[in-house]
Amino acid sequence: MALIFERFISLKTARVAPPKLLDEAIAVSSQMVPGPDVVSQLAQNSALGEVLATGLRTLNSHPRCSESDLRAAMEGAGRVVAHRLERYLSALATIASAAPLLGLLGTVIGMIEIFGSQAGSGGVGSGNPAQLAHGISVALYNTAFGLIVAIPALIFWRYFRGRVDAYLLTLELSSEQFVRHLLRLRSK
Repeated sequence: MALIFERFISLKTARVAPPKLLDEAIAVSSQMVPGPDVVSQLAQNSALGEVLATGLRTLNSHPRCSESDLRAAMEGAGRVVAHRLERYLSALATIASAAPLLGLLGTVIGMIEIFGSQAGSGGVGSGNPAQLAHGISVALYNTAFGLIVAIPALIFWRYFRGRVDAYLLTLELSSEQFVRHLLRLRSK
C-alpha cells in the first residue's frame, strides 16, 4: 500500500508534466535565453521543467553547441527523469507476481501438515473429518490472502505503467518541440 500511495503522489500531472509549462517556457525564452535564476526555477517546477531547463543550460554554457549536443543533453536529462518516474514499479510488479505463489506455498505446506497429522493418528479412516475440513479451509486461506495482495498490486502496476508511458511520450514530444524552438532562438 505504501508503494501505491507514494506513486500516486509522485506521478501527479502537476509534478511531472504541467499542461502549460512548455508554452510558458517557450514564451519566456522567445527573445533570448533566460538567465540562470529563471532556468533554476524552471528545473524545480517539474520533471518536464528539468528536461527543458537542461536545454536552456546547455545553450547558456555553450551558445554555439551543435544540434546533436543539445539533443544529447536533453535526452540525458530525460533518461534521469524516466528512471525516477519508473521507481518502485518493478517492486510492485514483483509483489503482484510473487504473492499468489507465496499463498500457494503456504497452502501446500498446510495441506502436507494436515494430511501428515491425520495419518499419524491411527489406522486408515481413523482421522476426524471435521478437523480435516477445518485444516483444509485454514490452508486455503493462504491462497486467498496471496490473491488479495496480488490482484490490487497487479491492477495498480498496470495503471502506473500506463501513466508513466504517457508521461514519457509527453516529455519526448515536448522536448522535441523545445529543441526546435531553441535552435530557432539560437539562429536569431
